[in-house]
Amino acid sequence: MATLLHIDSSINGENSVSRAVTKSFREAWEEQHPEGTVIYRDLAANPIPHIDGAAYHTQYVPIPDRTPEQLAAFALREELAGELEAADAVLLGAPLYNYSIPSSLKAWIDHVIIMERTAGENSTIAGKPVTVVSSRGGSYAPGTPMEGNDYAQSYLEWLLGGALKLDVSFIVPELTLAPIVPAMAPLLEKSKESAARAHEDARAKAKTLATQLAA
Repeated sequence: MATLLHIDSSINGENSVSRAVTKSFREAWEEQHPEGTVIYRDLAANPIPHIDGAAYHTQYVPIPDRTPEQLAAFALREELAGELEAADAVLLGAPLYNYSIPSSLKAWIDHVIIMERTAGENSTIAGKPVTVVSSRGGSYAPGTPMEGNDYAQSYLEWLLGGALKLDVSFIVPELTLAPIVPAMAPLLEKSKESAARAHEDARAKAKTLATQLAA
């Protein structure tokens, strides 16, 4: 049966829109794969440490030549990359924070990008389907005042789809702050419509992937 790697990074707990949408995806996935495996990481509840010099540079040392200290420094990277490689599909909750991705998600990314393994011409993850739920408090759509200032989606699109050659797609619920920011009250209905579309898209995407992987 298929394995899903599900990662959330929102700090907003039960109030998180990205978490709600990834939950819809996961539930639809599990309906299709009741005997499958879900590897779950909540980077807000259980953050991983930012990568340090020892963990980073050990990737360039041949495995037989690594010291015990280097092996220990690299152990988390080995674990995280192994989870990514073992997954048949990946689900990322990546809300827009200060125009980019949460630092906890960036830490995860820094650990799993290993040259000549997950990155490079013979990547072990190339072609793997990745669904990114990138929620945004406002709207950054074409024609809006904030158009072009969302650096989360553009960064992940280039990194995941370009550099790492993953099969990446995005689900983008917008205006998520409308229910709690008085000045955005006139946009509340649009916020609800965007969330509804995101949940629908998440369920549909999960079912489509499940069908493809079962073929």
